[in-house]
Amino acid sequence: MWFFRDVKPALGWLFVLAMLTGMGSSVAAQLALRDDARTHNVQPVELDEHERQWIRDNPRVIVASVQYPLYLFQDEHAHWSGLNNDVLQRISVMTGLQFVHQESFSTDHMLARLENGEADMSTTLAMSDERKVYLDFSHAFGGAGWVFVGRVGEPQVQSLEQLAKRVLVLPSRHALEGIIRRDYPSIEIRSVKTYGEARALVESGEAYATIENEIGAQLFPSGLLRVGELLEGKWEADHLAVRKGQPKLLSILNKALEAFPAHELRAIRLKWLDGVAPIPTPTVWQRIAGWGCWAMAVMAIFGLLSLIWNRRLSALIKERCKAEKELGDQLAFQHALIESMPDPIFVRDLQGRLIMCNRSYEEALSIRFHEVQGRSLIEADTLPGATARMLHDEFMQQVRTRKMRFCRRQLQFKNGAREIYQWTVPFYSADGQLRGLLGGWTDTGQRPLESGSRCPQ
Repeated sequence: MWFFRDVKPALGWLFVLAMLTGMGSSVAAQLALRDDARTHNVQPVELDEHERQWIRDNPRVIVASVQYPLYLFQDEHAHWSGLNNDVLQRISVMTGLQFVHQESFSTDHMLARLENGEADMSTTLAMSDERKVYLDFSHAFGGAGWVFVGRVGEPQVQSLEQLAKRVLVLPSRHALEGIIRRDYPSIEIRSVKTYGEARALVESGEAYATIENEIGAQLFPSGLLRVGELLEGKWEADHLAVRKGQPKLLSILNKALEAFPAHELRAIRLKWLDGVAPIPTPTVWQRIAGWGCWAMAVMAIFGLLSLIWNRRLSALIKERCKAEKELGDQLAFQHALIESMPDPIFVRDLQGRLIMCNRSYEEALSIRFHEVQGRSLIEADTLPGATARMLHDEFMQQVRTRKMRFCRRQLQFKNGAREIYQWTVPFYSADGQLRGLLGGWTDTGQRPLESGSRCPQ
């Protein structure tokens, strides 16, 4: 018992360690299966027995590689990367070949290694007649044009004829050097080791221009350099260059490139070169077409906005008309309501001028509304002078005090005195502003009914 009690903690730790080991093995197995599945998704190239035997005898292929950004370069971890490296990795999965990069430091250095047999192939060499003597080239899998790179402030270089009696600087053993020396002997060619040195000489003014791949030319912006026109009739196709004497290797590479899925190759090129290729200078007609498209777009937007505005304006007009109709109906109802009241009703403004009255008011004072509209009581001959003055003063006092008045009184009219119940109240606008007085009276005296005024029984 004492033994098991002492050993129990150790057994617990051993159990935990075994669980962790099992989990690690499981994860490793899953990753291995995932890698195997990814590999099995790639169809191997159909090779004959001699080619398969060559791969068994030569599993490692030495690649002379010079750093050429985007196509082939070393990242911050000193691992080779770029478009051409992705193509080689895909070919490696398809054929079983292992590509080993050996860095070269210039085109001349790379060519020397291939000539001396220190390397088997390269991925960044352009094809030329001079190089075909000691190199074989695979099928093309892309390409780019050659462009002139000149100095800012000088006329843009557009052709080789423009370089007559001028200095053209090129990396040593450049693919176009032989053609230019043969066809344009008036151009003074100066050789350097790398494109970087060539660009530096153009910047300093020691050389008039250099010629570079159009993709590479866009990767080194400088305030002193500018990219000129494409070299007409010259195209740098992307090939795999193989040292002479290796027909089996060349055949294997060609078969792999033929079986390379086009969509995968397109995806690899887009991955590295999308957005880097220079935008060609548009022609006059292209510019006019572009301006026309922009004009059409602006007109379409303006038309759409106008249509939206017109619809909104139409909706507002409909709402306004509806509101006006509702207001007209409301006013008509109010007017009919006031007209139908048997007691005299009047409306006066802040100066005591008559704004509105009903028919009973006209009959009580023996007047017509259009005769006294806009007049105060003391301006219109509707009541005796003393009565008109008294009522007008009461109205003005109510305007000042804003108080309501309800009273039973005897009032002198032109046709005699009457006992009436008079009321007058201030009225306000929707925003709370005093607008005038609303009033009327009820005749409370006992008077004989006139003919035709008796209510129906």
